[in-house]
Amino acid sequence: MADAHLPHEPHTVNPDVHHETTDVDVRGVLLFGAGLFVVAAIVHLAIWVLFGYFSAREAIRGAREYPLAAAEQNRLPPEPRLQTAPREDLRDLRAQEDQVLASYGWVDKNAGVVRIPIEEAMKIVVKKGLPARQPTDAGR
Repeated sequence: MADAHLPHEPHTVNPDVHHETTDVDVRGVLLFGAGLFVVAAIVHLAIWVLFGYFSAREAIRGAREYPLAAAEQNRLPPEPRLQTAPREDLRDLRAQEDQVLASYGWVDKNAGVVRIPIEEAMKIVVKKGLPARQPTDAGR
């Protein structure tokens, strides 16, 4: 254990021992990598040119309409439909109701039923009163 560490002997050259030269051809690997890079660059350039051609062709051609979409352009979807302006629809409905409630008109002309403004109907009810039920004998 107490042996002194001796310096290594100088490397001896043995003419029979050397590295394997037939396993990997470094020059071939580098040439293959360079060829792969060149082919990839050419493919990328070709795709870029092809997409430019397709884009220019579609820009000239313009937007096509599908035949079914052109025929159905003005057709409304089936009921119930969504409201596009609900506040305006409510305002129109209330205006129509107010017009009906504040005007004279026929409800059923054949039966002689008319409508009168609500203010007039309230004045008539106040003047005449509401009809009352007659008491029945069954309750006694």
